[in-house]
Amino acid sequence: MTANVLPEGGRAVRVLVLGGDGYLGWPTALHLSDSGHETAVLDNFARRGYDRELGVQSLVPIEDLEARVAAWQEVSGQTIPAYVGDLLDAGFVYQVLEEFRPDAIVHFAEQRAAPYSMIDREHAVYTQHNNVVGTLNLMYAVAETNPDIHLVKLGTMGEYGTPNIDIEEGWLEVEHNGRKDRMLFPKKPGSFYHLSKVHDSHNLEFGCRIWGMRVTDLNQGVVYGQQTDQTVRDPRLATRFDYDAVFGTVLNRFAIQAVLGEPLTVYGTGGQTRGFLDIRDTVECIRLAVENPADAGEFRVFNQMTESYSVAQLAEKVAECFPGPVQVEHLENPRVEQPEHYYNVKHTGLVGLGLQPHLLSDTLIDSMFDIVAANKDRVDPAALLPTVRWKGHLKG
Repeated sequence: MTANVLPEGGRAVRVLVLGGDGYLGWPTALHLSDSGHETAVLDNFARRGYDRELGVQSLVPIEDLEARVAAWQEVSGQTIPAYVGDLLDAGFVYQVLEEFRPDAIVHFAEQRAAPYSMIDREHAVYTQHNNVVGTLNLMYAVAETNPDIHLVKLGTMGEYGTPNIDIEEGWLEVEHNGRKDRMLFPKKPGSFYHLSKVHDSHNLEFGCRIWGMRVTDLNQGVVYGQQTDQTVRDPRLATRFDYDAVFGTVLNRFAIQAVLGEPLTVYGTGGQTRGFLDIRDTVECIRLAVENPADAGEFRVFNQMTESYSVAQLAEKVAECFPGPVQVEHLENPRVEQPEHYYNVKHTGLVGLGLQPHLLSDTLIDSMFDIVAANKDRVDPAALLPTVRWKGHLKG
């Protein structure tokens, strides 16, 4: 490990952020760099390509990676080397690990949208191939170049689905026919994207058992917000604000609809409940995981969320905060999911490492209204409506 000491007395490490040009990857890289870690990013710019494919754009304008890195050096004095390439190119992955020699890798480099994975067969195959094969290439590169690297993989709470029992933090103690064992918590994912994350988790747990890898699997809830302590230092450091029905998240969509005077579009009854967290907590969770690595051979799972809301509750909260009139419209749910369900998630691991959550507040929602108002001329209202149906492309 790198010997540099952080201001708080911890140890600085060399961190490679995969998907470092993305919505969460970019602010994570800035947060790690600002915390004293030698940070590099890797990206193939596929996320920007999805925008071109779908004919949408981030609500907030974003600079290209070269301009972002230059702006961060100007603002902070810190350099962030950038590697451009694809995890599907195994030779490139090995080359980067041998050149940068990371102590830790944060893995965001996957197609992350459930609706995108459900467009049709081609998008389902692309998502699974890109995510699973890219992670396998990374696993082999770590195991063969330096198995002591701590791999922090961003998973999703969607791996679990909505079981009618408490969701434990990754593992479950089971007693069956008088015998006991500890096994990965059963998964019931709701899209081909979520399934790809389950495959990743199983492959990485296998790598820990067989090769002695160090892995932290962060099953992340739905992230909201667009600003961190680092991104607000300069407009060129801004990260994405996705609002479209494919890549946008529900709170972003509701904030835009409120500002535009459009009805808040709730899918089905709105009883679907999920875990949520502020983008500032996302980057802090990753810092905590990086600075407190898993042991050799350990597949460690944290449920990365701070609170739960139903979709209907979020709509109510946005309506209450907005200074003008707001209507709520219930649409036929394009997804296949339970409209009402039990949802109780254990999420104590990151709090135990020191996370102090930012809970969803009126102030945060108000700040989102301000961001939308300043960029509302960039909104395509048609992109707010769902076009992907979980069973819509099937014949018969």
